[in-house]
Amino acid sequence: MAETAKCVYCRAEPVSERYRPFCSERCKMADLGRWLKGDYAVPAIDNRGIDKLESGDLEIGQLETEDDQ
Repeated sequence: MAETAKCVYCRAEPVSERYRPFCSERCKMADLGRWLKGDYAVPAIDNRGIDKLESGDLEIGQLETEDDQ
């Protein structure tokens, strides 16, 4: 049996097709507010050494840090 979709913000059922994946405008705006305040974050990728990796001076899994130099 398929589960009913829940609002990703307040976990209420059912999710409104108009505001999907939220149940209402309120939850949609509250979630946006959290993103804007920095409560949510997407992990950053460490790009140190990427130039050497692309040129072949480093192998995958091998990264130089400032401590190594």
